[in-house]
Amino acid sequence: MRRPTGVPALAVLCSGQGTNLQALLEATRTGRLRARVAVVISDRAASNALARATRAGIEAHFVDPKAYPSRGEFEQVLLTLCAAHRVRAVCLAGFMRLLSPVFVRPYAGRLLNIHPALLPAFPGAHAIRDALAWGAKVTGVTVHLVDEEVDHGPILLQELVRIAPGETEASLLKKLHRVEHRLYPQALRQVLAGRVRLTGRVARLTGA
Repeated sequence: MRRPTGVPALAVLCSGQGTNLQALLEATRTGRLRARVAVVISDRAASNALARATRAGIEAHFVDPKAYPSRGEFEQVLLTLCAAHRVRAVCLAGFMRLLSPVFVRPYAGRLLNIHPALLPAFPGAHAIRDALAWGAKVTGVTVHLVDEEVDHGPILLQELVRIAPGETEASLLKKLHRVEHRLYPQALRQVLAGRVRLTGRVARLTGA
């Protein structure tokens, strides 16, 4: 297949269902995001994201972390795949592994993550469960640049989501997904356009 020229190439790293991958694919298809998903990588063989990528005709790879003696060697494989596709930016979409400097530093400022909470509140893998357990009245979605700590990098965009009385994890996840699928392409568009300016850990979007 001939690759489009002049369109930024993306890598998407997933571990689970790939709903945010699907949102990015839809945004590129409709022109809301001028980019193309060039490669999808998962650390889980059973990830539905790999099936989504294959159906969309996108190169998909399962890279087993257990096959490598160190995290750095595992991440070198990810870097090689990204380099082969001349990837401009990397999107984490439910990728459940902490990346080390081996991967983070080459893509500094071009490595994004989406999190189902208003960071710095409720970081980690169970943000929705934690928000409900705390009795929070609001939560939300954060898109941020990735650094070497968990859910810690400079915040690009956030949007509040109210937690209704009697909310369940499933119902809240559905509400958060609607926001995630809109916010992620929007944040990525600003990064690809070079509109992000950092002052310390504070990100400012310019010319949006």
